[in-house]
Amino acid sequence: MDLMQAARDVWGNAYAPYSKFKVGAAIRTTAGNIFVGVNVENVAYPEGTCAEAGAIAAMCAAGETEIAEVAVIADSPEPVPCCGGCRQKLVEFGGPEVVVTMGTIDGKQLALTLAEILPGRFDAGHMEKV
Repeated sequence: MDLMQAARDVWGNAYAPYSKFKVGAAIRTTAGNIFVGVNVENVAYPEGTCAEAGAIAAMCAAGETEIAEVAVIADSPEPVPCCGGCRQKLVEFGGPEVVVTMGTIDGKQLALTLAEILPGRFDAGHMEKV
């Protein structure tokens, strides 16, 4: 299955009654399985969750922890980058070479690696003395 299509298919299920800005995400694991997520807002801002975080949670709930590829889609004029928190969440489960394809409903796409979207990433190596 096309990963961007999986993100697009779930995009409409986002719960965004406040911002009206829906986001869909899909993650392919190294095992080849696809997990999807959507942003879920809450009236008590900023207590919502991002689409990427939802896909990561679904992946972990299924017992997988290694990301091979990511797709994120929104109805925006240009491809929407992942927020800083989601960038850090993605690098927890994916190496620097993992490609994140950001897309729009109209078909524009931008693909960057995790190393490109989060240079100087904080990872477990920084905690080796602990």
